[in-house]
Amino acid sequence: MKKNYQYLAFLGSLPFLICAACFVFNVQDIPILGGTRNVLGAYALVITSFMAGSHWGQHLDLDNKWGDYLPITSNFTAVLVWIGFLILPFKVLLIIFAISFLVLLWIDQELRQNDLISFEYLRTRYLITLIVVFTLLISGIYA
Repeated sequence: MKKNYQYLAFLGSLPFLICAACFVFNVQDIPILGGTRNVLGAYALVITSFMAGSHWGQHLDLDNKWGDYLPITSNFTAVLVWIGFLILPFKVLLIIFAISFLVLLWIDQELRQNDLISFEYLRTRYLITLIVVFTLLISGIYA
């Protein structure tokens, strides 16, 4: 049961892959959901905030420097991507999302080096982040 995060993470990357494919094949609207740009932007906002929020939740059990840093970086990341979603041009927003996912991965790498998360989790994060950043870049090229 504990390994469900791996399956959920891969399932969570599907909307990024689907939106990138839509841009490659010039599909501007996804039935029922709306414009492909809005679908990808909203989903990336939710997932970036979710990942940042997972760091915030981790700080609750920590009594070290990470207990101080995680809620700050988590809140900063979530607010940054939210403001970006509201005011930035779409292609710039995709770059901000890609950078945010890479920064969140770097934080996870630091947490792993401090033995605060498992190697298996970090390995999954590397793979999913690679997929997400790649699809964001593809989306930015074709959008």
